[in-house]
Amino acid sequence: MTALGRFGTAEEVASTVAHLAGATYVTGAEFSVDGGHAA
Repeated sequence: MTALGRFGTAEEVASTVAHLAGATYVTGAEFSVDGGHAA
């Protein structure tokens, strides 16, 4: 299991992607989808 106690859903990952695609100030970003292990 992950540090958060559950796996992320496709909707949660898609929400992050949609936010990045629509953000006008973000020119580059890297997000680790690891369930909170790097937190």
